[in-house]
Amino acid sequence: MNIIEPYYITESKRICKVAGMDPNEVSRPKTFLSDREFEQKRKSYCEILSVVSFFSNKLLDSLKGTPILVVVSDAAGYLLEIEGDETIKSTIEQFGIMPGSLFIQEETGTNVISLTLQQRHPISLIGDQHYHTFLHEIACYGTTFHYTDDNNLLGSVCIMMPIQFQNELFLTMLTQAVDSIERELLLRKQNRKLNIMNQIMLSRTRNGIVITDEKGITTEFNNFAQKISSNSRESVVGRNILESHLTGTYFKEVIEHERIFKNEEIKFKDEAGNLIVCLFDAQPIYEDDKMIGAFGQFRDISDRYTLEEQYNYLAFHDDLTNLPNRRYINKEIESIIKEIKSGKHRTLALLFIDLDRFKIINDNFSHSYGDKLLIEVSNRLSGCLGKKDILARMGGDEFIFLLQDFADVDYVTRKAKEILQLLLQPFLVNGKELHTTASVGVAIYPDYPITTEQLLVYADNAMYQAKSQGKNRYVVHTSELLDTMLDDYMLEIDLRRALEQNEFVLHYQPQINNATGKLIGFEALIRWQHPKLGQIPPGKFIKLAEENGLITQIGEWVIDEACTQNKKWQDAGMTPVKMSVNLSTQQFLTRNLVTYMEDVIERTAINPAYVVVEITEYMAMEYDYSIHVLEQLKALGIGISIDDFGTGYSSLNYLKNFPIDYIKIDKSFVGEMMNNEKDAVIIKAIISLAHNLHKEVIAEGVETKEQLEFLKKHQCDISQGYYFSRPLPADEIEKIYIEQH
Repeated sequence: MNIIEPYYITESKRICKVAGMDPNEVSRPKTFLSDREFEQKRKSYCEILSVVSFFSNKLLDSLKGTPILVVVSDAAGYLLEIEGDETIKSTIEQFGIMPGSLFIQEETGTNVISLTLQQRHPISLIGDQHYHTFLHEIACYGTTFHYTDDNNLLGSVCIMMPIQFQNELFLTMLTQAVDSIERELLLRKQNRKLNIMNQIMLSRTRNGIVITDEKGITTEFNNFAQKISSNSRESVVGRNILESHLTGTYFKEVIEHERIFKNEEIKFKDEAGNLIVCLFDAQPIYEDDKMIGAFGQFRDISDRYTLEEQYNYLAFHDDLTNLPNRRYINKEIESIIKEIKSGKHRTLALLFIDLDRFKIINDNFSHSYGDKLLIEVSNRLSGCLGKKDILARMGGDEFIFLLQDFADVDYVTRKAKEILQLLLQPFLVNGKELHTTASVGVAIYPDYPITTEQLLVYADNAMYQAKSQGKNRYVVHTSELLDTMLDDYMLEIDLRRALEQNEFVLHYQPQINNATGKLIGFEALIRWQHPKLGQIPPGKFIKLAEENGLITQIGEWVIDEACTQNKKWQDAGMTPVKMSVNLSTQQFLTRNLVTYMEDVIERTAINPAYVVVEITEYMAMEYDYSIHVLEQLKALGIGISIDDFGTGYSSLNYLKNFPIDYIKIDKSFVGEMMNNEKDAVIIKAIISLAHNLHKEVIAEGVETKEQLEFLKKHQCDISQGYYFSRPLPADEIEKIYIEQH
């Protein structure tokens, strides 16, 4: 579903475009306050900033662990304060975004500060709603704050964060914080208008007022103070305030050392047992520079405190399952490890649980089914919690058990087995039986000190090992497993350098027309020529590339190299043939795939009729997106092939509607078709189905003459495999298909 962009954002971006702003250039603020002007501005905003800072820090504390930045501006758009994540702060400073800079649309384009000040209501500005592309990875929320008695605009408070952390709840939290700021500012403004004698007389104020003489004897105790404390004026006036268990220590410091206290949080229970939370201020009272007493006031923030507690709950709990979340479990682990390092005897273990095949359920039954399944899983897992165990949801389909203070290690492995057994029974969701298992990684805190992050990594690595061993099992982290993971880690580091060092090469496997025996194409297959380890097959490094996000860059290199090589061969006199390249899932889902293919075709000058992209059935499951992209590729003249057909989640609907040219039978069927009648039947059915839909069929993994004859007999169009040739480097292809002819 497309979300309609608010009109004011659309209008702002239009104005930026008309003004000639380049969205791809960093637009920096051009106007800055001088040091003197900035200090004067901050001085004039001193009290306002102190109030904003207090509540913004409360907001930051409630979201501790989330990389956010709180930015405060004045009514004109000058930035007065930037607090929060240091990494984000240092990043935006590179763009000239710093205290003292002016943030207006005319200079910095569509931005949350300008829009907030213009609209004067809470707004969100997320991703490509920004005009400039360098801000597309940022989510921003903002609102203005005023003196509410005269609606005088004072400035804005905005928060920003990496786009992956966006959550509309942040705008609600910010609005609540600003509401508290405005109430506090109004109170302070009102208090400034009153002198000490007026404050004594304010029996109707919403603040509890306490006045003492220079010895601490209470002389005034107003109505609201009576209401808050449940103490009558008569029982307090005349008594020494220093005897109070709530405020005595504060007044002692005020009277004896002339200290000033602001916004001290005091908690106590009223007669009914309700929690009362107040902000308490105290200061000396002077007459002709002589201290004549002390003044104290209470502001009841019980409702706000309760709301903040609710926000804190949300910050530390998963909103779907109500289980503790990643932030909560990290805090608990850190606390236990701290006690262990201090010498206290504690035992600690983690069970990292990842549901197997959860994405298949999500994709086939919709996300609502997936969410309900996660709730059912969390309920079932909660049922096997020990007295001291904690279950948390880490995100997605990942859960974690924190086991603590167990007597022996057998408890940990028994718990892992219990979890696996629990998940064997089907789940009933909306009347449908859903089945899922789990891969469990076990990490036990060792005899030597490690960090929370290391323990989580150990559990995570063990979980991935369990998944790679076939799923529905648990693996305990060991030093040997760590060595294996470290080897993969070092290989990943080398992989990041491989593109820069031109260590990748392509090998090309011929594709032969079964009817004529002639070469009709090649499949481009990547190899990694490691400088120390020699040639590494794709099965060893493709998964790493997918996990670290390099797969799209590598895939783009393959497309560019294959098209360039094919054009080079054509120019050298080889009969033009098709070149097939495999697309990874991440590459296929990249929004600029079609644009990139257009660029490669133009740059290499290859006829797109000689380019074929191979996708898997799994990619095609994203139906609406897939058909749109494939139709665009087809419009360029590029061929489309479905790879590994029969091993995924085939749908006759996409075979019928997608602009597919080739169906590629997976080699697992070809390898068994001479020995297994069922595989033979499947191959014949695929060929018949494809031909009836006017698609050509390619069989891969052909290794024997008998296999080829079977395929010919049943009218398979094209074959490739070791029977004809292994994948060959470019120079060997040239010797066979150019030099010999």
